[in-house]
Amino acid sequence: MQPISRRRTSTLALLAAGALVLGSAGPAPAEEPDGLVNFAPVRSNLAAKPWVSVDASTAQASAGLAVDGDPATAWTARGKGRHSLVLDLGGAYDNIRKVGLVFPDAHGTYQYVVEASADGHRWKTLVDRKRNDRPGRGEEHLVARAGIAFLRVTITDVSPGAVAGISELSVWNYLRDDVVLGADISYADQNDAQGLTYVVDEGAEPVPVLEAAADAGMEYIRLRVFNDPRDERTGEYLEPAYQSPERTLGVASDVVEQGMGLGIDLHYADSWADPSKQAKPTAWRELPFEELTQAVYDYTYATIDALVAQGTTPDKVAVGNELINGFMWGSERPQPWFDDAAWCGSCFFNHDPSFVSQPGGALLWDYWGSDDPAEQTAYDAAWDRFTTLQASGIKAVRDVSAAHGEDIQVETHVIIDNGRVDKTLEFWEQFLTRLNAKGQDIDVIAHSYYPEWHGTPEHYESNLHQVAAAHPGYAMEIAETSHQSNDWDGLPVPNSPYPKTAEGAGLFLQDVFRIANDLPGNRGAGVLVWEPANWQEMIDWSSSAWPVLTFHETIEVYEASDAEFVVADTVYRTVRTSSALRLPTTVDVLGSDNTRHAVAVTWDAVPARAPSTPGQIVIAGTTAEHGPVTAVVDVVRRALAHH
Repeated sequence: MQPISRRRTSTLALLAAGALVLGSAGPAPAEEPDGLVNFAPVRSNLAAKPWVSVDASTAQASAGLAVDGDPATAWTARGKGRHSLVLDLGGAYDNIRKVGLVFPDAHGTYQYVVEASADGHRWKTLVDRKRNDRPGRGEEHLVARAGIAFLRVTITDVSPGAVAGISELSVWNYLRDDVVLGADISYADQNDAQGLTYVVDEGAEPVPVLEAAADAGMEYIRLRVFNDPRDERTGEYLEPAYQSPERTLGVASDVVEQGMGLGIDLHYADSWADPSKQAKPTAWRELPFEELTQAVYDYTYATIDALVAQGTTPDKVAVGNELINGFMWGSERPQPWFDDAAWCGSCFFNHDPSFVSQPGGALLWDYWGSDDPAEQTAYDAAWDRFTTLQASGIKAVRDVSAAHGEDIQVETHVIIDNGRVDKTLEFWEQFLTRLNAKGQDIDVIAHSYYPEWHGTPEHYESNLHQVAAAHPGYAMEIAETSHQSNDWDGLPVPNSPYPKTAEGAGLFLQDVFRIANDLPGNRGAGVLVWEPANWQEMIDWSSSAWPVLTFHETIEVYEASDAEFVVADTVYRTVRTSSALRLPTTVDVLGSDNTRHAVAVTWDAVPARAPSTPGQIVIAGTTAEHGPVTAVVDVVRRALAHH
């Protein structure tokens, strides 16, 4: 069972049409008095996910109304007796911490049982309300059980005149502790060399970027590695050779010294490798294919072996970067590569025919699905070369692991272009099938996510879920993501619902954390923000004075996204018109040790008696240390029926 690690605020309020609101419960994130953003912990209602299915013991046609997000609609059961609704979550979840129920009739009394199952056959009772005798529209229940894949609510009885059914069933999933949140901060070497220091909290002493990352709560740092670093356009070799295997050793030591996990991203190039360009390393550009394959093995082994030998064993190694189009392109890919990309028309590898004098590992997507036998043969041959090179690099990592008795995971990292999930699905099917046939495999399937290229959060989540469903044996990581927190041009980020502000960038990142966390089967391994101090950066320039840079509040998402506790923060009560109106003096809290305890509530002004006309009152309250709570009070004219 995963513990709950941190939480700042939580608010859930059901505001029915025409409700009278007494006081207010602040939205999340809230603006604090000093103007700083206070991000709420990451959570999501799994019942609303498109891959979750709903089955009912009766009235199946209306079962979906119980999870449609609209409390005005309801699944209503037919006939007397027990009635059940079952959610198939599509896989197990370890950090479901709250289940909410809203029933059709505020005047009714509902008796029910909530059960969980890992397989849909063996059930464990989470909530037993078979003897409930209090009228009311609903209740929130705190739960502490790992491995929930199915949830069943059985209505055992209702009071006379009440409709048996469920208006809304909510299943709240909170961020797991083992979803690793970190960043790619490969520029740390340059930043330190320039004398840059960073401030995370106002008033704190400025520190080097990796120390600042650890102070902010980052758990993991990825470092990219170039073979022999060159300026991408001029071709001049860098001095110092930033992000070379040798200098990476020093940065890796700093990462480990700060107590963070280490990831290594091997580009197998002398400059940037990404979907639009994957040049061979200069030293390998004219190697025959068999020698190129051996070079991949030798280089990978030496690089990872040196890291392990100095006591900085990587947790994970990516054999290549954003490989949707293959890597180390060679003679199979026609020149020029960048006719339509003026910014790289002068790239050194784009004008040197030696880079394509021998075969490499480019994929030939233009021939995908071709009816021409020659083109199909070329397509297959390209896949064979690519996976042969990949298998060589993966084997090197496995051999280093075995030689040192270490456990180093291997990752393959690609993209899902907006509207092209079919291409990515074809990639993984071809790649994994061919790699397995060569006796190798990976541990982690990784993708980048930049909304301007990969679509809205909803679109990306749907795509990622398709990949996960097609290949259930692998962990899933979002290896790169980013969102601007500074607005230089007044233009929105394409496909993002959030503005280019500290708050907007933080909310976007929390959406990405949520996407990883909500993958069924606890498959989401982590999320890495790409270069938060350098690209689409989190730096608040208005508060910075070179060389001391101040992070925006965006960086608070690393600590704020985990929940230290979960509160049953919505209370439902039903009273008759003009009757005494009393609210509970405490609400339940589920702590990090999975134990429940009650905490006192201070409510805003509560009228002594309910209004003389039917309706709904929403009253805000607060607890001393656990944030706001809300009471939803239904005022009804008819007599309340008790069991």
